[in-house]
Amino acid sequence: MPSFRTTRRVKHTPADMFDLVADVEKYPLFLPLCEGLKVRRRSQSGEGVEVLVADMTVGYKAIHETFTSRVTLDRPRLKILVEYVDGPFRHLENRWSFQADPAGCVIEFYINYEFRSRTLGLLMGAMFERAFRKFAEAFEERANVVYGVGRRFGAQAEGPA
Repeated sequence: MPSFRTTRRVKHTPADMFDLVADVEKYPLFLPLCEGLKVRRRSQSGEGVEVLVADMTVGYKAIHETFTSRVTLDRPRLKILVEYVDGPFRHLENRWSFQADPAGCVIEFYINYEFRSRTLGLLMGAMFERAFRKFAEAFEERANVVYGVGRRFGAQAEGPA
């Protein structure tokens, strides 16, 4: 099963980066391969945890696929878990964590997946691998746009744009 893991240090707070990644409706503005995202349902728990069910459309050239995921936004622990519900995958799981660092935040990103169709896996697999390598960079660039490049760590900022 293909997987990808990366750790990245950024000059933004863990809370800012959590908010940026949690703002899934904005993904089509900056995330590679993401053509659309629609949140179907939101539910809250009393513990600061929100669960979304969302449809994401990804594409490259003539290939376009939509899949449904359950996204658990665990604000108290600064963790995000994405679990596959339906679509072209046999399996998909994605995890984010955000930890304080003296210069800002350490982001850990992990994803593993397997396409249902071997043909689709061959067509999209290499493109997904390249896209995942650019995800962390895309989120960091988005954070610089939303929160400012030279913003001093610890300063207050407005929420995701």
